[in-house]
Amino acid sequence: MDKISKQFADALLHMDEHRCRILLKPQSSQGDGLIPAENVVIPALESIGLAWEKGRISLSQVYMAGRICEKIIGELLNVDGPSLYDRPRLAIGVIGDYHALGKRMVLSTLRSSGYNLLDYGHGLKADDLVEKTLQDKVDILLLSCLMLTSALHVKDVVEGLEKAGSRTVVVVGGAPFRLAPLLQKEAGAHYMGRNSGEAARIIHTLMENRIWE
Repeated sequence: MDKISKQFADALLHMDEHRCRILLKPQSSQGDGLIPAENVVIPALESIGLAWEKGRISLSQVYMAGRICEKIIGELLNVDGPSLYDRPRLAIGVIGDYHALGKRMVLSTLRSSGYNLLDYGHGLKADDLVEKTLQDKVDILLLSCLMLTSALHVKDVVEGLEKAGSRTVVVVGGAPFRLAPLLQKEAGAHYMGRNSGEAARIIHTLMENRIWE
């Protein structure tokens, strides 16, 4: 992580929105609104996610960092306006659980990175997720969960999509997958993000590889 990203991460952890704007201004002046997202925001959020995993910062700091990034980058990229990318089509939801904080952090991070997502909400059943994903022709489905019992239902989503002939890529995240990395393969998920910054990096890589073609 370069000097600017480190300074940006520090400003986020201190909830210094003004400092964050100052650090991003030289980057955004280069003419491409995605530059600060790709070169500064994503590395900073990745480092914050890792710091939380190591117990160095609180979950509330991770959440606020994502919210600040979403606000600032949203202004630069006008994420509430026309879609920045025609593809991939992204959707996110919480399977089984009603704890939506993890989803909110990933949603904020990805929107900060210039992506528009369909938000399917929380407390979702596998059948509902399959139906929504097929109906919206989603390329990448991100699933978050807090409880192991919910994580086990990811397999039902993957199998339901495959049975319907869908090529949707499923990316999972949440405590069960961090604590038991092999659970990702057991559930049939294609990728696992340990934190919101890592999820953004996965999406960016998939976009570069144009996985929907």
